[in-house]
Amino acid sequence: MTRPTTAAISLRTRLLTAMLGPLLVAAVMLGGAGATLIADVVRRTNDRVLGGALGAIAETVQVEGGEVTLDLPAAAFGMLENSERDNVYYRIAVGGRLLTGYADLPAPDPATLSIDTPRFRYARYRDQDVRLAEVKRLLPRIDGPVTIQLAETLDGRTALRRRLLMALLIGEVVLVGMAILLLRPALGWSLRPLARLRRAVEVRDAQSRADFAPLDTGPLPIELRPLATAFDRLLAQLDTATGGVRRFTADASHQMRTPLSILKVQVALARRGSTEALDEIADAVTRLERMVTQLLALARAEEAGTSAPLEAVDLREVSAAAITRRINQAIAAGIELHLDADDDVAFVVPGHRTLIYEILANLIDNGIRYNRPGGTVTVTLVHTADALLLQVSDDGTGIPAADRERAFVRFVRLGEPGGVEGTGLGLAIVRSAAARVGATVTLADAMPGLRVTIRFAAAPAG
Repeated sequence: MTRPTTAAISLRTRLLTAMLGPLLVAAVMLGGAGATLIADVVRRTNDRVLGGALGAIAETVQVEGGEVTLDLPAAAFGMLENSERDNVYYRIAVGGRLLTGYADLPAPDPATLSIDTPRFRYARYRDQDVRLAEVKRLLPRIDGPVTIQLAETLDGRTALRRRLLMALLIGEVVLVGMAILLLRPALGWSLRPLARLRRAVEVRDAQSRADFAPLDTGPLPIELRPLATAFDRLLAQLDTATGGVRRFTADASHQMRTPLSILKVQVALARRGSTEALDEIADAVTRLERMVTQLLALARAEEAGTSAPLEAVDLREVSAAAITRRINQAIAAGIELHLDADDDVAFVVPGHRTLIYEILANLIDNGIRYNRPGGTVTVTLVHTADALLLQVSDDGTGIPAADRERAFVRFVRLGEPGGVEGTGLGLAIVRSAAARVGATVTLADAMPGLRVTIRFAAAPAG
């Protein structure tokens, strides 16, 4: 299945955007804070100079002969000189009477001024914005306060603030530009492990033979390790699945070769008129059918991948169904089938009904095939404190203790040559299916015969 090729933003672009976005927001916030700080610094600095000039003028205001006199110092006005050639205005009044200066300069209310404490404010004068510094003084033998005002236009302040803001802006642009230039190679370095992972996958894709070994990507960052681990796990699952298919194909081709050869010979004999050949053909077809059925059962039992959720399975019901399915085979062989289970006990285990049925069907089939004439096969259900036991016992010759582990190997047939025919798959199916449902299989003497015990974990209460 081909993944839809919809347009998508590259991971590099996503990361670059994710990093530059906050950086630009921070730059804007820093610019706003810097602009506010610059405006405050420019105001405070110029106010300090303006206040100094105001103080110098105020110090010259004296009382001589009962009159207020002053001497405007040139140095005071020199303090206010700048490259922008701001205009400077002043006004000195005694009470409501103008002593000197610009009469139309906005006069303050003397009652709002503190004695000898300068106050600063903005005002509009001669169609220009000005910054006013004003102070009130009390002189001996003078009725009314003396108000001294000094004002300057704002061109110098504006130019200084503009220069500082431009420097801040240039600094931020240079900073963001350098960040962009440095982020691209940094992102390339950061994405190298991902590129190594991609190349490791592409190398596998280019190989003509499927390779399910873990990827060789070298050391990976902690963020990429789960991805690599999940991919390796997927490869292992694919290896298991394809291995099962390979085993099934090899087993089927190997085991079917003999019955098919027999069929070929018998068909040739039947064409020559041999009546016994038809019986041999029917027998070979029966053996071939059973072998194919067991091979498919083994493939289902060994199926890889994620299993379906376990369900509650009633062992009594499955046992009864398996016995019913094999009853005709047992009658033909002269074998009695029994189910031994307490009617007052619930025998419910977590598992898959199909697999548990395969287990029972194969064990009962083996019990019938390898039994003595007139023998019995008994399915027993036992409830213990922590488990449920499913036991299948027969009256046959059993399996020697030394050979019991070999009995689970596929296509291994125990017993004397020329004995009961079989595929050697029954117990292999049982063990594989039991493992899929979390059960264990053990073999023991039934004295006489063989007892196969399947141990299930008991289902949780409720």
